[in-house]
Amino acid sequence: MSINDLPRPTWREWLLTDTPTSRNHARLANMYQAWLAFRGNHMAMFGLGILLFLVFVAALAPWLAPHDPFIQDLGARLQPPGTPGYILGSDSLGRDILSRLIYGSRITLYIVTLVAIVAPLAGLFVGTVAGYAGGWADILLMRITDIFLAFPRLVLALAFVAALGAGIENAVLAISLTAWPPYARIARAETLTIRNTDYIHAIRLQGAGPLRIITKHIWPLCISSLVVRVTLDMAGIILAAAGLGFLGLGAQPPSPEWGAMISEGRKFILDHWWVATMPGLAIFTVSLAFNLLGDGLRDVLDPKEGKS
Repeated sequence: MSINDLPRPTWREWLLTDTPTSRNHARLANMYQAWLAFRGNHMAMFGLGILLFLVFVAALAPWLAPHDPFIQDLGARLQPPGTPGYILGSDSLGRDILSRLIYGSRITLYIVTLVAIVAPLAGLFVGTVAGYAGGWADILLMRITDIFLAFPRLVLALAFVAALGAGIENAVLAISLTAWPPYARIARAETLTIRNTDYIHAIRLQGAGPLRIITKHIWPLCISSLVVRVTLDMAGIILAAAGLGFLGLGAQPPSPEWGAMISEGRKFILDHWWVATMPGLAIFTVSLAFNLLGDGLRDVLDPKEGKS
């Protein structure tokens, strides 16, 4: 029997093999095994499903929204949920709450995406430089980090927004400026653990400079911890953005931002509860989904979790 006559392994068998044939094969096998472990966490899959649904709704908002979220109809103001044409009711200006929630999901994803890019990258840079350089650079960068950590995040974000001016972009920048210190702490701790290992010494003896060591060999090992922390922090970021919108410092009217919708509905909370409750439930659902997803990713990606 020739080699060509042997049965070829299936994709699953190829990905689950204990003897990968190349670096890319090993990388794909690790990713597939991580996905199998993640898929076994039903609550994490539930959170992922909610977030995928949110992305779907945001992408198809013009086709899914039954009304224009900005058009006012004073003759249909404060309609209760279940009213024909207003599934979740209408607000004080007669705007459809469901349509505003659908379009507001775009703002939420916009804020989450920008903060998830800016804050971890800033923290990763500060933390790895401090941990690898040590000495006065470590002391200076970590004391700056401690100063930011000494203030409550929302209070510090309010101060930055007050200095920068109201608006969604300034709100994103303010939240990012208050969110990076925990990532810097994580990156520094990982770097301190990695920098004195044998393979880092071997790379240094081969002539690699600090920049190459940090970017090519330390950053990749910090990514998994940062991804877990980012996912768990998304709920707090959404709440911070909603808090700024509630105070009128985030997205400006008539933008359908969920926090601003709650702020508008608080005046009618006793008699027309749905105006504030519906966006509040949206914030709660998305925050819960990120927490569930973060717990699942931590079980898969965190090497310190027990896997006995």
